[in-house]
Amino acid sequence: MTIQSGTHDETAAVATRTMTMLQAINEALDIALDLDETVFELGEDIQDPKGGGFGIHKGLSTKYGLERVRPTPISEQAIMGAAIGSAITGMRPVAEIMLMNFIAVCADQLVNHAAKLRYMSGGQTNVPLTVRTVTGAGGGFGAQHSDMLEGPLIHTPGLKVVVPSTPADAKGLLLSSIFDDDPVVFIEMYPLYFAAKGPVPEGDYRIPLGKARTARAGSDVTLISWGRQVHDCLATAETLAADGIDAEVIDLRSLSPVDTTAILESVGRTKRAVIVHEAVRRNGFGAELAATISEELFGELQAPVRRVASANTPVPYSPSLESIFTPNPAVIEKTVRDLLA
Repeated sequence: MTIQSGTHDETAAVATRTMTMLQAINEALDIALDLDETVFELGEDIQDPKGGGFGIHKGLSTKYGLERVRPTPISEQAIMGAAIGSAITGMRPVAEIMLMNFIAVCADQLVNHAAKLRYMSGGQTNVPLTVRTVTGAGGGFGAQHSDMLEGPLIHTPGLKVVVPSTPADAKGLLLSSIFDDDPVVFIEMYPLYFAAKGPVPEGDYRIPLGKARTARAGSDVTLISWGRQVHDCLATAETLAADGIDAEVIDLRSLSPVDTTAILESVGRTKRAVIVHEAVRRNGFGAELAATISEELFGELQAPVRRVASANTPVPYSPSLESIFTPNPAVIEKTVRDLLA
């Protein structure tokens, strides 16, 4: 089933081509490598003919050579250490940690070094590093390969965290991440690689980090999400519309920095909010957003902020269990109807 991208204000007057999210990411990498000789990639098996575990890099090592599209040993610590070292000496590395769970293997380099060097040097040492990583339940990869772990990354001062939901956003946000002077963790959700398809602007197209997107305007309730669950929220909004319930959908896109202004403006109008994310509910980023909304809009809310998230269990391998582990439109719809009751 193909998921269509929503309308993008950023693409309104720009020539576009229809492509999948995987193709959009490949194009962004190609443009970055062509624009700046300090940009290079490193990761496991990213060279042609395979082009990485999901084919993201296909054609790039042939075009730019193995000096700039560098295959590495199967060692996340080596990948992250080399990437940070090259970043502080003037390069712009794009390091691929093939699956998000493996960030735990190299967390010391990322959290204690990349995230803190600018602060500890009084702003004298930038770390222009982009860490691309893939995750997402629904691929049958099992508990050690499917977690959404954005929470601990957002909790780390000095890291920027990005999660695109459409091909256009994937391209525009990835290019902005690569040319940002701070470390960015760019999270790609595997189920969207081929399912998300839509118009993508041509050429060097960038979306500023920290700017949310209104994926659907509405007046009765605000659905706030990122990544794959944005599409679940849009599907829910269409179902609700048949009964006269007008739901607004906010796609955060960037989780750190987060567009608090867009969130509060929307919820300030609708007076109700439901936050939807794939990470487990307990201590998820949704709790932080709910607290912020409640603190800032306490006297204006018509109902408590609600959260819809995955169960507090490891991601199941069984397809039947995996399919009910994550939020889905039926659960989101019930939550909204309960909120409005």
